[in-house]
Amino acid sequence: MQGSQENMITTVIKGICVGGTMLVPGCSGGSMAMILGIYDRLVSSVSSFMKHKKESLCFLALFCVGGGMGMVLFAKPLLSLMERFEMPMLYFFIGAVGGSVPMILKKAQWERKGLGKILFFLLGAGVVGLFALLPSDTFQADMNAGLTSYLMLILAGVIAAVALVLPGISVSYMLLLMGMYDTVMKAITQLHLPYLIPVGLGLAIGVIVSTRLLESAMARFPGPAYLCILGFMAASMAQVFPGLPGGREWLTCLLMLAAGFLIIYFISEKEIRGSVQTASR
Repeated sequence: MQGSQENMITTVIKGICVGGTMLVPGCSGGSMAMILGIYDRLVSSVSSFMKHKKESLCFLALFCVGGGMGMVLFAKPLLSLMERFEMPMLYFFIGAVGGSVPMILKKAQWERKGLGKILFFLLGAGVVGLFALLPSDTFQADMNAGLTSYLMLILAGVIAAVALVLPGISVSYMLLLMGMYDTVMKAITQLHLPYLIPVGLGLAIGVIVSTRLLESAMARFPGPAYLCILGFMAASMAQVFPGLPGGREWLTCLLMLAAGFLIIYFISEKEIRGSVQTASR
């Protein structure tokens, strides 16, 4: 009984860590779940939910409670930092994305020859390009507009769910690309349910629909899948690049860029070592 309670508490704590991480553009909730050793169970609990309903429901409920707590606890501090130090924070996020590139390259087996690699990389970058062609207010919903706004928020949640499922892609970075990051952060801080409920519903639908497809693709074609992710990440960094800093701010931005890169680089290296050790057992 005690061991069960400890497992429940551990699941909630890990959910808090993943939930807080998801709010930071450039930090992947999937990667953090891998580091915490909970990613495989999350995927199996979603994809095989009907086979183990009670166990999966209990686990996912505890994890979601922790994730929600993490979002609420970290939303306000992160939003404050973005408002006061926008350019240094954006450089930190870009550095964080760059820090995960070596991990993606290793998983994509970039050292092997093949012209097809470039095509998969360009395909991933092209997905971001499609978002760039959309008007910046495409997913900005006015809650007084009725059903249309709710449907757009649900659609945005479905799109963000792809980033939620795939390790290496930040769901918050996806929200930045859709122009929703600040609005979602404020909605979380204020617990504005009319906005959060349709987004959450879209996330749930997207996770359920995409989990099996995405995991199957990464299991059967890991190289192409990770190269698409790499192209997505490269194009994402270009989309949110704030320009060159001026005056003394350039030093702060440079330090934040390096800090973001190093933090995520060492975290991803730890993840890779842990995966190798697990596989060798």
